[in-house]
Amino acid sequence: EVQLVESGGGLVEPGESLRLSCEASGFTFSTSIMSWARQAPGKGPEWLAAIYSDYTTDYNAAMKGRFIISRDNAKNTVYLQMRSLKPEDTAVYYCAVGGPAVTFTSRGQGTQVTVSS
Repeated sequence: EVQLVESGGGLVEPGESLRLSCEASGFTFSTSIMSWARQAPGKGPEWLAAIYSDYTTDYNAAMKGRFIISRDNAKNTVYLQMRSLKPEDTAVYYCAVGGPAVTFTSRGQGTQVTVSS
């Protein structure tokens, strides 16, 4: 059974940084494409970034430069480093198995990120 557990969310002020983690189990993580996505209140899901088994990355153009995706195959974990956070980044952030997409077959429950002063 695929399990994805996110952590690292919270309340931050505008301009601050945050690193999210997603620990995976139940599938071969090292050969899987992993993505981060988010869903803000009242909005549809938004894909943010993907990382491939060869560590190459792909980003939503709107996020590139502020968000960095990485992975640690020894820990079966994918990360999302976010900087210069804005109030409009407030959303539930979740990781998923697969490449750039809006919907995923396997995704985590998500972690809440709130950016507010």
